[in-house]
Amino acid sequence: MAVTFYDVNSPAGLKKLDDYLLTRSYITSYQASKDDITVYGALSKAPSAEYVNVSRWYNHIDALLRISGVSEEGCGVTVEGSAPITEEAIATPPIGDTKAAAAEDDDDDDVDLFGEETEEEKKAAEERAAAVKKSAKKKDSGKSSVLLDVKPWDDETDMKKLEEAVRSVEMEGLFWGASKLVAVGYGIKKLQIMLSIVDDLVSVDDLIEERLTVEPINEYVQSCDIVAFNKI
Repeated sequence: MAVTFYDVNSPAGLKKLDDYLLTRSYITSYQASKDDITVYGALSKAPSAEYVNVSRWYNHIDALLRISGVSEEGCGVTVEGSAPITEEAIATPPIGDTKAAAAEDDDDDDVDLFGEETEEEKKAAEERAAAVKKSAKKKDSGKSSVLLDVKPWDDETDMKKLEEAVRSVEMEGLFWGASKLVAVGYGIKKLQIMLSIVDDLVSVDDLIEERLTVEPINEYVQSCDIVAFNKI
């Protein structure tokens, strides 16, 4: 069963995550999974020791990523910045509005519904149909959450400029998220960054091969690896 967390970088969000992990070792399974990676990547920095359970879990996942990585699929998890709209939030039209609508319906009785359509009306109808079709296609497109490791050339690489270069890549359907620097060893750090994509519009492999590891960005970026890839 999929789990949803809201605004995990706020005190309230961290408190709820801490309570959730009180009786759990991992987010959705009995072993580390990609669900853990999704929540781990959504945290902008290591949580305060005040959140005992989150800190324990975070340090464990951080160690796993350094040593062996995580391959278990998980059950599905979503991390959102705000609560979704509930059914209660969808207002029922007031009685007055209903009466007004009924009056408008009465007025429509005087309209000739079978009159000849003009060229302008035909064109407008075609444009509306095209817009509806395009909108429906966008809604049907799946989305994915990706955690990416971006590695510099050496310990002298300016990591701030590296991140700026990575975020400078703009594509339709590509949205950059939270990021953090993770120590690799010998004074070298890698950039770990979250991104979400519209599957029909963005290929992560093409993003890496054609945008992130070519000039001018390859002045800072040595290579990129996909750490986690989850459907939203």
